[in-house]
Amino acid sequence: MSEDKQQAQGGGGGISIGRMTGGAVASGERARAEDRSERLGAAAPGAGPAPVPAATPGPGGIAVGELSGGAVAAGTEAEAVHSARELVDVSPELFAALRLLRGEQPAGSAAAGELDELTETAHRTGRVERGRLARLRAALTGGAATVEATAAGIAVAEAISHLLA
Repeated sequence: MSEDKQQAQGGGGGISIGRMTGGAVASGERARAEDRSERLGAAAPGAGPAPVPAATPGPGGIAVGELSGGAVAAGTEAEAVHSARELVDVSPELFAALRLLRGEQPAGSAAAGELDELTETAHRTGRVERGRLARLRAALTGGAATVEATAAGIAVAEAISHLLA
């Protein structure tokens, strides 16, 4: 089928990927790519950067050098949904700092509830979502009114920074 005819029928130009180590890809009319995976830690680096493929797709297509998570869809009414969770192993230092910080928060406060939930998840599974840790670190380092800048808060922010590095 010619590219013009494929475009007219809503097929798009396709997708070309140099290296893919995770994620979801779909091409075509009403195509749907959805990534709901759970990843532990950061994506493993490839052997150097992957070049954008030399044979790029036709009009309406997508060329990607490297895809290590996420979702890509091409075509008429195509949809890409990325709702993966990236999990991080919790260090003993972070557990201890979270307990100290929780003890400093007033009972019933929003910060106390969030810390209780985060600590319970970390204790039960040994892991927490990377985004959740990043939000807590931002609250601790950004002067948020819900969490006081205490020694425990600073310790939690530092432990999170080490995990997310």
